[in-house]
Amino acid sequence: MALSSCPPKRFIETSNLENWEVIDSGGFGNVYKARHRGWCSNVAVKLLHFDNSKSLLREIDMMLQGSSPHVIQVLGIFRGELSFYPSSIKLGLVMELMERGSLASLQKTIGTPPWPLVFRLAHQVALGINFLHSLLPSVLHLDLKPSNVLLDPSLNAKLTDFGLSRFYHSSTQLSKKDPEEEGGTLPYMPPEAFDVSYKPTKASDIYSYGILLWSIVTGKRPYENAISSIVRLQIPEGQRPSLDEMRSHVSGVAGSEGLTYLMIKCWEGNSKKRPSSHECTTMTEELYKVHKHAIIDVVHQVLKRLDQQEEGIVEQVQSVYIPEISGARRKEVNLSTSVPTGRPVQEMGAGWSANHANTPGVKGSPSQRPINWCDTDNSRPFNHHKRQWSFSSIFPCYSRPPPPDMYIKMSHVTGLQYGNNNTMHITTVAQQERRRHPTAPPSVNSPQT
Repeated sequence: MALSSCPPKRFIETSNLENWEVIDSGGFGNVYKARHRGWCSNVAVKLLHFDNSKSLLREIDMMLQGSSPHVIQVLGIFRGELSFYPSSIKLGLVMELMERGSLASLQKTIGTPPWPLVFRLAHQVALGINFLHSLLPSVLHLDLKPSNVLLDPSLNAKLTDFGLSRFYHSSTQLSKKDPEEEGGTLPYMPPEAFDVSYKPTKASDIYSYGILLWSIVTGKRPYENAISSIVRLQIPEGQRPSLDEMRSHVSGVAGSEGLTYLMIKCWEGNSKKRPSSHECTTMTEELYKVHKHAIIDVVHQVLKRLDQQEEGIVEQVQSVYIPEISGARRKEVNLSTSVPTGRPVQEMGAGWSANHANTPGVKGSPSQRPINWCDTDNSRPFNHHKRQWSFSSIFPCYSRPPPPDMYIKMSHVTGLQYGNNNTMHITTVAQQERRRHPTAPPSVNSPQT
């Protein structure tokens, strides 16, 4: 399938997009936020790590067929050269931009969602899987996990990265995978996937869905404290996430027994005994009906909480600055100054003078100024909770002060300690008369050779 055989409207060229910003990264490729000039709106562009293969293009074209409110909308195919990928033609997917990030980011922020939202997420993910499995030919997701469940402005779930896993595994060696990426996918893999003769089926997605249900309810990552190599060995032996932990979360919740039953059926070791996506959807629909009446209020509460936390982060960052220090100017050491030294002698404690104000070789230091966040290095992605927004969109730039004598440039900062009137003094010892310690010998004779 050549690129020219796809409908022209499916292609989006480099000239159509501007203002590229990295917002996420993963096993399949980096995700960018860009503005489409013609559409006057922002889109998400996933640049893939794959070659321009016929099979990959066929799979992408399949994603463009039909649509579902619970599957990410693929708007077109990107193919072109980019300034930040010199001498390389990149292939990618142009998709709708999901402003609320992913289920993974939601879990990191609030842990377990309120129960009406839990049951809606479970149902909407099942709807997305059922849609993919119902296509002709069927599309297998093969990488179901919280980071691949995106959330729209109303926290509705949409599946992403469906159908790409087979190309990722065929084009990269497992030993070269990002350990974090492998660790995020491994707990959701079915036991048959660890067999050398494994051929994925619809039942593979159903198993992953069962593990995903456990994660949605508990707000945790399965086997989060286990070593990956142990997980690989134990899953085929029947190891599953803790049912006790699951039950401690759902105790007394209406519909919890049905959800637990569905989860256990989905992660059945025998793939033939797992329910179909249609059966899963039918069951989750009935469970969600019990809580549907409260969903509007719950979503409003969660969105308010998320917005408040974002505002709190912005306020904290805006308050971080290094104040101007008044009073006496500090001195800095000219490290190129030669400091005369003599024979090593024992110095008395009183030999250190407290007054070094007139020490030679010391110059005035530049005044300290507030940090300007616009001077930070934005070359790396800012992936706070894997949200699909950029650093610049949440930390606005302020009026730049006059050119400072000193500035601080930061890159990929993960922690910062600050306070008021913190100073560091670097001084030299004033030259003065040396005094011999009373216990020192009158002379030291070098050994004869």
